[in-house]
Amino acid sequence: MSMAPQGRKKNPALQPDVTKGIVPAQPSAPTKGRGPFYSLNPDFEFFAELRALVLKSASDERDQMIRNIARLGRVKLAIAAGILINTRDVRNESVLTDLFIVGDDISRRRIGVFLKNLEADIGKEVKLGVMDLDEFEYRYTMFDRFIRVLLEGPHEKLINKLGV
Repeated sequence: MSMAPQGRKKNPALQPDVTKGIVPAQPSAPTKGRGPFYSLNPDFEFFAELRALVLKSASDERDQMIRNIARLGRVKLAIAAGILINTRDVRNESVLTDLFIVGDDISRRRIGVFLKNLEADIGKEVKLGVMDLDEFEYRYTMFDRFIRVLLEGPHEKLINKLGV
């Protein structure tokens, strides 16, 4: 009987398997130590269906967020940026706002409840910017730095009744 060391046995649950749809992924350097990460196996026989399900879920959440924003008042423009959009740089500190809303008669109480629920859903603090329509139009025509940086950087217009 040989007493030679046999090296560490690999955990079979962590080994890629083309019959599995979701497999463990190697975390990148900035995300190490945050917990397990998984990726979708493109060779999985139900890859297309699983991907469509995930994308539909994200689309439904986006549509619900748009409906919730529209209920805040007479919203003319709503822009998602920062942590609310899927970019590689999840928390870019140069982003001044994650959600920017332009409109009139926006209820402070409703916006407080909306923001509290949004932060609970995503698990992070959301930087919010709100302007009335007159202030936004003035600052937009004056090429205000805040507005310019927001519109030139990565963003998604959720509501755009102003045509910007």
